[in-house]
Amino acid sequence: MSSPVGVAALAEVAGFALTDATRVADIAALRGRFGDRTPALVETVLLRRRAAAKLADLPAASQWLFTDEALQQASAAPVARHRARRINAAAPGAVVHDVTCSVGTELAALSEFTDRVLGSDLDPVRLAMARHNVGGVAVVRADALAPVSRDTVVLADPGRRGSGRRRFDPADYQPALDRLLEVYAGRDLAVKVAPGIDFEKVGLLGFQGEIEVTSWRASVREACLWSPGLAESGVRRRAVILDRGEQVTDADPHDCDVRPAGRWLIDPDGAVVRAGLVRHYGARHGLWQLDPEIAYLSGDSLPDGVRGFEVLETLAYSEKRLRQALAALDCGTLEILVRGVRDVQADPDALRRRLRLRGRAALSVVITRIGSGSAGRAVAYICRPSR
Repeated sequence: MSSPVGVAALAEVAGFALTDATRVADIAALRGRFGDRTPALVETVLLRRRAAAKLADLPAASQWLFTDEALQQASAAPVARHRARRINAAAPGAVVHDVTCSVGTELAALSEFTDRVLGSDLDPVRLAMARHNVGGVAVVRADALAPVSRDTVVLADPGRRGSGRRRFDPADYQPALDRLLEVYAGRDLAVKVAPGIDFEKVGLLGFQGEIEVTSWRASVREACLWSPGLAESGVRRRAVILDRGEQVTDADPHDCDVRPAGRWLIDPDGAVVRAGLVRHYGARHGLWQLDPEIAYLSGDSLPDGVRGFEVLETLAYSEKRLRQALAALDCGTLEILVRGVRDVQADPDALRRRLRLRGRAALSVVITRIGSGSAGRAVAYICRPSR
């Protein structure tokens, strides 16, 4: 599809809407023009449209070739750039070898910071796509577990999907995480992993570096393992909030009080929560915890750029009390945030339906558990969101 004929065909297909309403008619028209090539052309155009928001910042990404699985696993451009920038800062001048380069997302990001980049992959189709997508970068067919480079910084993104399903166990990654760590032991290595990975299990594999969790557009995107040679001294966990350019580490101060709610409640960014750095984040911004086991924070003012919830009323949680309080506040639209209260956490939408809201105000309710064991109690904070 990278030939002049293929490029022209894709441009023609891109002129069709291919929406749910028009797809049958569009594909029928395209089959008359392109015959058996139609499915591949349509899939490529649809994948490019899906990639637009994720990879738009990468050079010429609108003309890239993808497979569906490769696009799903590819890092968003800001995340890939963050990693490339960090590798370049930690190892300036080094050759960076992406040993699972797939269709070339990481190669493109790395190439913005250095021309000393190499890619390899076992999949010949993805390698051909990488050659098209990132022209000028050397790519070779090779097994990530059989190193073909020396004295390079190694970047790996093991496959975490198979047959349409996610792989959650690091032993099921392709290649398996334990084998990657074993093969590249003693070398500078960065490994992209699922954000939900069990940190304790990673430690049991002998990993001694830094685990970084990154969020973008208010969503936790991924975690990355940084070997000691690439990690910051004294740091084992890091949260990166790309939208705000903020980073929090376990080397930061973590003196964070526990006391009743003040004017504002704050639900920390998911990267902070996932990295286990709630207290460090709270200490940085002058906030405190409602409970030592719960990730919600409170304060008398909001950190700049952070969405918060202004507390209007606090009550011991029950559906009846909550319904009465919301009715008195003329609530018609309700955002529900829950931690530590299982029956509500299981299905907050069902609670919203049972509350039968009829008012005009748009409010939020934060439902959480304060205290542990027999002393624990569910509390509801009815709030006005800052935005």
